[in-house]
Amino acid sequence: MARKTARQVAMQLIYQYELGGDGVSSTIEESMDKPDLNQEDMAYIQAIVDGAVQKADALDEKIAGFAVGWTLERIAKVDLSILRLALYEMLYRDDIPEGVSINEAIELAHTFSTPEAASFINGILGSVSRAPKGEV
Repeated sequence: MARKTARQVAMQLIYQYELGGDGVSSTIEESMDKPDLNQEDMAYIQAIVDGAVQKADALDEKIAGFAVGWTLERIAKVDLSILRLALYEMLYRDDIPEGVSINEAIELAHTFSTPEAASFINGILGSVSRAPKGEV
């Protein structure tokens, strides 16, 4: 499976967890039953979902700091899930270029949200990317 598809599954799992899934482990295990996921895909999904959930407070703090005029409660859950995934990749994964994380987040927003959300997500992630590393 392409990383793009694995990223989509990871975002959906983060979203499902955000909506009150019965736990990250059981949610991931349910998705791992899909025959088209290979071991590398499963490892990526597991790492991203676990990391985004564990670091949710820190990620939300970053989102709130860069979402000028917005509260976290006002951001749609799907958009928040996309932002958490992309920010986790940008801040905690050295093996994924920031530009890839941003572009994939925009694609996810176009697929699962609205054009306005894609612009909003692009703005936040672009601001994070351009911020001096000590400020992020």
